[in-house]
Amino acid sequence: MKYLIAGLGNIGNEYAHTRHNIGFDVVAAFVFKHGGEFKNDRLAYHAEVKIKGRTVVCVCPTTYMNLSGKAVQYWLGKEKIPLERSLTILDDLALPLSKMRIKPAGSDGGHNGLRSIQAHLNTTAYPKLRFGIGNDFPKGMQADFVLGKWNKDEEALVKLKIEKATEAIETFLFQGIEAAMNEINNKEYTL
Repeated sequence: MKYLIAGLGNIGNEYAHTRHNIGFDVVAAFVFKHGGEFKNDRLAYHAEVKIKGRTVVCVCPTTYMNLSGKAVQYWLGKEKIPLERSLTILDDLALPLSKMRIKPAGSDGGHNGLRSIQAHLNTTAYPKLRFGIGNDFPKGMQADFVLGKWNKDEEALVKLKIEKATEAIETFLFQGIEAAMNEINNKEYTL
């Protein structure tokens, strides 16, 4: 059983650990938890971990957010992984920082990374883990907000949610998407 876990973000130090790069941070936490190591590969930082008979191909596209679909499509095809055994992790402005949501399908919601994946795969029917980042920014400042670093008072909650997101990935791998949805969709994460 092979799975693809794709974390969305942008490469480069100026984007490291920003709100928009939470997909990278969650996938990195998952890979390190399971003793994996990333290498720079075709269109992505790539790691492969084996957990209880499952091979988990983890990618963080190096194409920049707006071309994420190119990398996701390539790795799905190369590894011959069906869409329903993939999970894409991304930041979501529409969810408050206290929330995360997994769904088996759904629109791009204005997210450029998802828009690119949708265009390359020609479907919205692939599982996504949306990591709420909130929308606490003045009008016209959305780009600065998503590309900004977490505030000091957010960091502990973000760390907790990263842990919970890695657990949700494990649930997705071993119990399926319904169980993963039950685990996080209606939870309120607080410290």
